[in-house]
Amino acid sequence: MPAWQHLGEATLVDVTQHVLSLSGQATEPARAEKGAEVFTAMCASCHQPDGTGNPMLGAPNLTDDAWLYRGPDQSLEAAVLETLRNGRNGQMPAQVDYLGEDKVHLVAAYVYQLSRRGQGSAD
Repeated sequence: MPAWQHLGEATLVDVTQHVLSLSGQATEPARAEKGAEVFTAMCASCHQPDGTGNPMLGAPNLTDDAWLYRGPDQSLEAAVLETLRNGRNGQMPAQVDYLGEDKVHLVAAYVYQLSRRGQGSAD
């Protein structure tokens, strides 16, 4: 996930409030409403408009109680803000510039068939 620091602290707090509202957390409603607009524009393509995420993209579900990057002594709000400010660099970087489009498709097909081993015939 990219860092969104360039949006400014006030906008990051608004988006944080919206993200917290998706999982039923207590929020500041006016800020969450403002954050929903930014979320729709900047986050929904990966996390879905309703916040349920997309595991195929590595975008976690934001509507449940499973928070991947929350420290043991960190508030949920602080964890979400940290992610929005700094992004999460633990994701695999893009390979298309290095491999080219055709090889990316071949690698994707290979990785897919690896995941199908032991499940009967491949689809």
